[in-house]
Amino acid sequence: MLLQTREGGDRSRPPTFEPTGAYDGRMMRRRVRVLGRVQGVFFRYECSRQAEARGVAGWVRNRHDGTVEAVFEGQEAAVEAMVAWTGHGPSGARVERVDQTQERIEGLTGFRIIA
Repeated sequence: MLLQTREGGDRSRPPTFEPTGAYDGRMMRRRVRVLGRVQGVFFRYECSRQAEARGVAGWVRNRHDGTVEAVFEGQEAAVEAMVAWTGHGPSGARVERVDQTQERIEGLTGFRIIA
């Protein structure tokens, strides 16, 4: 599995997202595109469960090209854990590659599956 990163967004401005619970001051947002056998294997459902367990906000959806796309916002360690999780996904998935982009935080709340 290969992780590719592109930096983007305006990192000079501090995030305005204020989470509930413990807060270490290091918030981030990542968009990932997961390639491989990732549709029809409960990837979105399990991604949602993993994100909610870690207190990560965002969304996940299937794309028409057979990939899965997700956005994660939250504490840096939790977001990094979600990106790492997408590198293998649920047991039925066969992840070939994860492309990721750092983005400016929008202040999302909750995590949802987009149909």
